[in-house]
Amino acid sequence: MTGDAILQGVKELLADALRDTGGAREIRDGDDIVHGLGLDSLQMIHFLLGVETRFQIALDFEKIDLDTLGSVKQFAELVRELQQP
Repeated sequence: MTGDAILQGVKELLADALRDTGGAREIRDGDDIVHGLGLDSLQMIHFLLGVETRFQIALDFEKIDLDTLGSVKQFAELVRELQQP
C-alpha cells in the first residue's frame, strides 16, 4: 500500500472515530491527533482498533504515546513502517 493510500486511510478512520462523514477532507496532514482533533479516550480506542483492522497490523499499545501519535502524517508513516515485512 502506498504512503498516500495509508495517509488517506488514516484520515478516513479518524473522521469515522469523530463521527464526521465528510471529515476526512477536512483533516490535514499536520493535524495533531490528540490535541488538535480532540479525540476522547473512546474515540481513540475506536480509531486505533480500526487502524489495526484496516491495515492488518498489530499496534503495541504500551509503546504508543503522545509523541507516537503526533501528527496525522507522522502516525501514517508509523503504520507504513509496521506494514513492511
